[in-house]
Amino acid sequence: MRFNGLSLVFLLSAASVAHAQMPGGPPSVGVVRAQQTAITETSEFVGRVQAIERVSLTARVTAFLDQRLFIEGTEVKQGALLYRLERGPFEAALRQQEAAVADISARLANANIQLSRAQSLLATPAGQRSNVDDAITNQRSLAAQVLSAQAQLQVAQINLNYTEIKAPIAGKISRTNITPGNVVSPSSGVLATIVSQDPMYVLFPVSARSLTELQKRYAGQGGTNAVVIKLRMPDGSLYPLDGKIDYVEPTVSATTDTVMLRARVANPPRANDNAGQEVERPLIDGAFVTVVVEGIQPVMALGIPRKAVLSDQQGDYVYVVGADNKVELRRIQLGQSTPSTAVVAGGLKDGDMVVTEGVQRARPGMQVSPGPASPPPAAAGSGKS
Repeated sequence: MRFNGLSLVFLLSAASVAHAQMPGGPPSVGVVRAQQTAITETSEFVGRVQAIERVSLTARVTAFLDQRLFIEGTEVKQGALLYRLERGPFEAALRQQEAAVADISARLANANIQLSRAQSLLATPAGQRSNVDDAITNQRSLAAQVLSAQAQLQVAQINLNYTEIKAPIAGKISRTNITPGNVVSPSSGVLATIVSQDPMYVLFPVSARSLTELQKRYAGQGGTNAVVIKLRMPDGSLYPLDGKIDYVEPTVSATTDTVMLRARVANPPRANDNAGQEVERPLIDGAFVTVVVEGIQPVMALGIPRKAVLSDQQGDYVYVVGADNKVELRRIQLGQSTPSTAVVAGGLKDGDMVVTEGVQRARPGMQVSPGPASPPPAAAGSGKS
């Protein structure tokens, strides 16, 4: 039999395809054994940073604003002089009240002398009871006037003190809303705002169920005080300092079924903290952060690598290799997990061989060639987020 060139090429191609389609053995997959593992349980929530103290500065008297004595956007110390108002009219009012007190005090001293004289004459034929009564009335009236004048003097001193607006707390001050040269009064509104910087609050809502589980889990160790609060910054980095929960809202939100929790976290400056200079701190009032609620000590739980867990519309599942090297799809229920380790609350038992590598090649009922999976990097084995 003769073959032309085209026929020969066709036969060779068919032979190549047949050879490629010949079975090459079961696909290889990497497996790990499901086993009890020390897991540090974590839960993540969205939180917002909030300054512990916030003060809005306002004028207490009506006067011209003479000076602004701070740099906007810097940190100020408690008691630092921030604004100075026009003092002249208030100093004059103070001197006027001092003179009024001196005048009435002198008249009171004379009334005391007159009363004493009238009382001494009462035992003589020249003395009259009516003169004594008049002297007593005059003396008491002037004593009351002295008290009133002293109160007016105190008011004048207070108003003079109000011409200097000082920082009631330490913190970062905002830009000024009113510039020198303008008249300010109690109705002028906020001049500037100071927010405290260190430490900071972080507020985050958790579901009522999650809070109950958290309190039960650590009931013997102090409840919510037993957990560690870590923060993940907006850029994904982990904040180096831990926080503690110091407040739990006493009511549950009727609309979201959540409870507001508050943590206290230190917020030290990145550089030297010098008053009057720009100070950078990691946490900013009003910023969103991810709150990681972490247990204080690991717990033993059935764990598998997180990458082995697959999901579909019915929930989470894994592929398990049986004794005959056949793949089985196993539905599982996850517990409190970490980014690297999945805690299995149901669906697996200790010793099951779970597929972690070559998952895309595994199908239920398929026979595979299992082998040990590659060990994870050392940093991923800590179980902490």
